Amino acid sequence: MDKWLLKIFLPDDDSWLKHANPWSIWTRFATLPFIILAIWSRAWIGWLSVIPVVLLVVWVVINPTLFQKARSFQSWGSKAVLGERIYMQRGDIPIPQHHLRLISILNVLQTLSVIILAIGLWKLNLYLTIYGMTTIYLSKMWFLDRMVWLYEDTENQTETDAQDGIY
Repeated sequence: MDKWLLKIFLPDDDSWLKHANPWSIWTRFATLPFIILAIWSRAWIGWLSVIPVVLLVVWVVINPTLFQKARSFQSWGSKAVLGERIYMQRGDIPIPQHHLRLISILNVLQTLSVIILAIGLWKLNLYLTIYGMTTIYLSKMWFLDRMVWLYEDTENQTETDAQDGIY
C-alpha cells in the first residue's frame, strides 16, 4: 500500500523535495477542515457538494508539485517530510528499532481517527466529526514529530558512518 501511495502522491525525488517546502507542507496540512466542510455541505447543497470535495482532493494530490524545492531543509516541517520519505523507503533504508513501535501505534491511531471522522460525517454528528478531526491532527502531528526524529537519527547515522569510512 505504501508503494502505491508513493507513486500517486510523490512519485520521484523531485516531488519529495518540493513537498519539503514549508508552503507545500502547511497548505496541504490545513486542507482537512475544508474537506470536512465540503463533505458536510451535502446537508445544505446536496450533490453539489461533490464539486468542492473533488477540487480539494485534486489540491491534495497536486499540492506537492506546485511549490519549488525548499531552500533549506532545516525547518521542522521539511525534516518531517524527509523523515516520511525515509520511513516509506524502510525496505531499503534500515529504520532504528526505537521508532518502529510508536510509528505503528500512531498509524493505527490515525486510521481509527479517520474511521471516527467518517462515521461523524456519514451521520452528520458534529461531536464525532470534531473528535475524529482533532485526533487525526494530534496523531498526525505526533507522527510528524517522530518523522523529524527519524530524519535526524538517520542523518546523524549517515554522518557517523561516513566518518567511519562506511560510505
